Amino acid sequence: MSYCLAIYTKLGLVLASDSRTNAGLDQANVARKLYTFVKPGERVFVLLTSGGLSLSQSVLALLQSDYNAGYGLANVATMYDAARCVGEAVRAVAARDRQFLERDNIGFNVNFLVGGQIDQQPHELYLIYPQGNPLQATPDCPFLQIGESKYGRPILDRAVKYDGTSLEQATKLALISLDSTMRSNLTVGPPIDLAVYHANELRLRQQIRLSADDPQLLAIRTQWEQELRSASQRLPVIQFPGEYS
Repeated sequence: MSYCLAIYTKLGLVLASDSRTNAGLDQANVARKLYTFVKPGERVFVLLTSGGLSLSQSVLALLQSDYNAGYGLANVATMYDAARCVGEAVRAVAARDRQFLERDNIGFNVNFLVGGQIDQQPHELYLIYPQGNPLQATPDCPFLQIGESKYGRPILDRAVKYDGTSLEQATKLALISLDSTMRSNLTVGPPIDLAVYHANELRLRQQIRLSADDPQLLAIRTQWEQELRSASQRLPVIQFPGEYS
């Protein structure tokens, strides 16, 4: 299992993923799930992927081959076209592999998040389903998730606002979301890959990989747990019927 998320704000994008891949409880490995395609000053794309590792690798191989040849993500005109480009690569892999997977009762499962910007068009964020169709993030729905999403969703639901969340705050929320998921699900694990894109910069200057013992990650984890305990102690006391105060 994987967990990837992307936050869409007025000021830019924050994208993050875990790096654990497993084929059962006795085989866990590290695999990158965050990829970038950047032409400084012209276009920036950040892709996150979850699902079958072999399927993700096949899709990315097609995208990279076209990009290197000047096609696909290298020359699409809009972010919607970029999302469709990724979806077409997913469908191409599905056309080649789905029947053989399903013959052995293995589902075709691969998802992508695609965020970025082309020229001076608005920055955008999309989710690409296994069928290849895209879903766009909006100011009313300012984050998208793929993979093991349920443990890390509550903090995003409560705290992420398109107009009111800074990129610095969104970065912290993304790390809390991922750390909460790693705490509750052993199939999601470090290192964490993190990228922050500032709107209209058309370059990617903030990208980092955080290991399990990274001091920044440990500091956020420790302080968040302390703040949660402290906040719970300050909540109103529950009054039960028949009790005297």
